Amino acid sequence: MKKRFRFLFLVIGGFALLVGLLFGHRDRPVDALKPKYARAPSDFVEVMGMEVHYRDEGNPGDSLPLVLIHGTGSSLHTFDAWTTTLKEQKRVVRMDLPGFGLTGPFPDRNYTMDDYVNFMAAFLTARKISRCIVAGNSLGGQIAWNFTAAHPERVQKLILIDAAGYPLKSTSVPLAFRLARTPVLNKLLTFITPRAVVRSSVQNVYADPGKISDELVDRYFELSLRAGNRQALVDRLQIPSDSNRVGQIKNIWQPTLVLWGAQDGLIPTENAYRFHHDLPNDTLVILANSGHVPMEENPAESLEAVLQFLAQ
Repeated sequence: MKKRFRFLFLVIGGFALLVGLLFGHRDRPVDALKPKYARAPSDFVEVMGMEVHYRDEGNPGDSLPLVLIHGTGSSLHTFDAWTTTLKEQKRVVRMDLPGFGLTGPFPDRNYTMDDYVNFMAAFLTARKISRCIVAGNSLGGQIAWNFTAAHPERVQKLILIDAAGYPLKSTSVPLAFRLARTPVLNKLLTFITPRAVVRSSVQNVYADPGKISDELVDRYFELSLRAGNRQALVDRLQIPSDSNRVGQIKNIWQPTLVLWGAQDGLIPTENAYRFHHDLPNDTLVILANSGHVPMEENPAESLEAVLQFLAQ
């Protein structure tokens, strides 16, 4: 019996070693990633003890900048296509949220919504932005409406793109998210991150996987390896959702665009209609051929709705 257990232990240990050799990846220092992902006009500003990666582009005379906030596991690059058009007339500001992209983790590993709202306030102050239009996708959308509720005097308009906040009834969840929420496996995820897991997770949030390029997967994969980001993903997804906050949505008076992908399995359109019902002054646009990240998957179609909203 002892020999059998010893043999089984050796087999499991050998398998774990093989998986580690094949798929294990060391954290990459931020300086190693900057040459590729922090090219001009990227810059860094110190906020709450972090060197925050951001881009501030477009019309410097625009007194009402458009601030773009990405979602979980993403980065400011998810708004690249939108920014190319928007910066022709608007001042467009975007940043890598704490825990993601080149910014890296919160020093105290606290990823509560209050911390993200405080971060946004501090970041905007650091960029001397007193009032703006805020747009956010997924987690970024949740931060956007919470920031608006907490600091209504600083927000003139609000754009929610497949935004989080209401209780989820997901029909499909990215593999990386499921692993990050699973005990033991989430420990392995912090140093064993197969590129295939990243590709599968990106495919999960697209309506048309054919639009996913190797370059896109490389970006998500390489930025996930930024020192501290994998642990940050695990830490963030351990934070319990606070459904009590959604009561604040009815008090958001700012004109709001609710923009949603009809084929979003992570945050289905049921939640879009909840925002539409609760917000007193909103416009709802459902994009038939988009998933969870319409600004990245279908930038031209999704931006058309944004431009119409901004012109109002």
